[in-house]
Amino acid sequence: MKYKRVIYKFFLYLAVILIFIWCVFPFYWAIVSSLKPDKDLFELNPSLFPRQITFENYIKVFSERPFHINIWNSIVVSGITTLFSLAIGSLAAYAIARLKFKGKIVVMSLILAVSMFPQVSILGSLFVILRKFKLINTYSGLIFPYVSMTLPLTTWILQNFFRELPKEVEESAAIDGCSRFRTLWSIVLPMSAPGLVATGLLTFISAWNEFLYALTFMQRPSKYTVPVAIALFKGASQYEIPWGQIMAAAVIVTTPLVALVLIFQKKIIAGLSAGSVKG
Repeated sequence: MKYKRVIYKFFLYLAVILIFIWCVFPFYWAIVSSLKPDKDLFELNPSLFPRQITFENYIKVFSERPFHINIWNSIVVSGITTLFSLAIGSLAAYAIARLKFKGKIVVMSLILAVSMFPQVSILGSLFVILRKFKLINTYSGLIFPYVSMTLPLTTWILQNFFRELPKEVEESAAIDGCSRFRTLWSIVLPMSAPGLVATGLLTFISAWNEFLYALTFMQRPSKYTVPVAIALFKGASQYEIPWGQIMAAAVIVTTPLVALVLIFQKKIIAGLSAGSVKG
């Protein structure tokens, strides 16, 4: 029995180590590549560790390109998208979780169906609409599609979280004269901090990494978001791809997101697992 337990633990730890390497190695390789000189990136037998560490790629990302503007564009678009999604999504989620009305299952099914809609199928018509309202190359031209894209996820996660909150607290507030909106604002939302943090972070990451709409609706380099800017990095000639700078830019924009996920990982797990356990 003890022998079987030791074998079980061995394979368990081995699986954990392999999964950890599988997940972390791309990020590690990006960091190592960003710290290597360009000539070391094209060796026939690349090393796992940089023989010579240089920060030249990080300097060039900001000195040769308007990358700080691209980061600012992504922060503005993703931040406002997250705020709008949480504001609208919390109202919709609370109504679905607490109010009684006919067709609730149909509404939830439609929300889920919208989240599965392929983006490319509406790309052309959306471009025509945004151009008609002169929203191409504007923050609003990305924020409106992003809010509609992230609202289903926001509503689904938050309504699961709201269902887990004790109804007695809201009933006591109603007896004391609180309106539905006041109850939501003063009681439900503060109690739902883990769900709001998890949803907000997932929404922010989704908007931050979106590429197709950003490439189509932002056509000026000064309006590019981070994924588009990195994808369009060019070298001195059309045959040169600045891989070192691309890796450096990827590390710069990924590190804050990884740090946020690690800081709020407990709240994210609590938010995503809300409603999964009954009884």
